[in-house]
Amino acid sequence: MTDTPTRPRRPRLPSLDRVRQLPAWSALVAGTLLGGLSGGAYGLLTPPEYTATSYVVAVPTDQATPESARGFAQAYGRVATQLAVLGDAQVWAGVPVRTLRDGVRTATSPDAPMVSVTAVSERPGTAVDMANAVARALTRHAEDTKDSTRVRLVQFSRAVKPSAPASASPAVTALVGASAGGLLGGLALLARPRRGGRDGEAAPSASVPGPATAADVPR
Repeated sequence: MTDTPTRPRRPRLPSLDRVRQLPAWSALVAGTLLGGLSGGAYGLLTPPEYTATSYVVAVPTDQATPESARGFAQAYGRVATQLAVLGDAQVWAGVPVRTLRDGVRTATSPDAPMVSVTAVSERPGTAVDMANAVARALTRHAEDTKDSTRVRLVQFSRAVKPSAPASASPAVTALVGASAGGLLGGLALLARPRRGGRDGEAAPSASVPGPATAADVPR
């Protein structure tokens, strides 16, 4: 006789019935915990970002009006991130043009002839150098064309070194993740099928009455 080899038994996975027997609030708690852990991990693994902002103001000459200065400020704000300006700014910033293009943003105001140059970097000193370099290059380009535009750009405020990162801290990202996880858990709780009856028993089906017997009609 030959012995039949026994196959190793596979570990049994928890059945769907056991999952359904979990308390209704378990999805809410699990979503909140997973969201908080994910948000905290994201905040710890993501490097902090620092921002620095420099300001330049458009000044009209004797042959220009304040309205034209505001108009040229809008135009200079749009060309500040172009290659012609960033190519000169990279020399003073000490970073490639691609880094300046990805990390520098400008903003203008319709009420004031001012252009703000904001730079974002993982190092506070680099952010300051990038913002001041782009503002300096933009001022140089405006100075070369002042005879035709009748408008000059003047350095209004230089960027200062930030004391704290502008990105969210791990505590904030964990709180946001926990809120999002709790929301998803609540949605899953609402979409969960309701249990029938008490203690997981099936709800009794409604009985259908039989056909009524017609009364004898006298002929």
